[in-house]
Amino acid sequence: MPIRIYKPTSPGRRHSSVDAFSDITKSEPEKSLVTILQPKSGRNNQGVITVRHKSGGAKKLYRLVDFKLQKYNVEAVVLAIEYDPNRGPRIALIQYSDGVKSYILCPEGLKVGDKVISSDHAIEAKAGMRMSLEHMPIGLFIHNIELTAGKGGQLVRGAGLSAQLVGFEGECAQIKLPSGEIRSVRKQCAASIGALGNADRRLIRWGKAGRMRHRGIKPTVKGKNMNPVDHPHGGGEGHSPIGQKRGPQTVYGKTAQGVRTRGRKKWSNKFIIKSRRNK
Repeated sequence: MPIRIYKPTSPGRRHSSVDAFSDITKSEPEKSLVTILQPKSGRNNQGVITVRHKSGGAKKLYRLVDFKLQKYNVEAVVLAIEYDPNRGPRIALIQYSDGVKSYILCPEGLKVGDKVISSDHAIEAKAGMRMSLEHMPIGLFIHNIELTAGKGGQLVRGAGLSAQLVGFEGECAQIKLPSGEIRSVRKQCAASIGALGNADRRLIRWGKAGRMRHRGIKPTVKGKNMNPVDHPHGGGEGHSPIGQKRGPQTVYGKTAQGVRTRGRKKWSNKFIIKSRRNK
């Protein structure tokens, strides 16, 4: 969706842009499909900060998005396209033929009045439809992909993202993810058809620290601006370099940037055909 740029009426407004929300058709969420989600602010059950740079953020309700869509072979109609403050893409409010309402991730091109269906057999490949990978044609762009059949979509759920079905081998389907990684997934796993909308979200310039605080993100200070007691990069006069170190380090002293974080003996390594590092 397009990005809106305001006139520079203030220093904070000068370098910021906002989402135009021109695709939104309903402003208030469905009351039966929301719940209260308490912000954790990066702390554990003892109140100790375990994830830095997080704060409460603006108050918001959590939309109960259906990532499984296991109401098979029941046609649903799109009632509205809504904004979700908890994620990048839009969500679509759908109503099944039996009267049940639900939220789904909204793919690009889905409009109010369109009909979608989740099926356990092969159906027409249209945006918003959902079925098992084994029933899809090769080359199709998909999102909300399951890693375990029946567990619900776990992969490719961000704004503007899509994966591509590139082939089949034995009991697995080969999928090219947005990162460039090619991964094997069981044929029985389901996925939704189409690329997710709101791709222009990555172009938004937040402009000032206040808008980041509304998102729940606290200010981040560079390590080289700290004291030696607070960070391995700290100390020195002015904006000094990090010193006689092999490379950048985290606040905990671990090597950062370019270090592999995935375990070499991780059980799911056998499903990765091509690493994103070799794209």
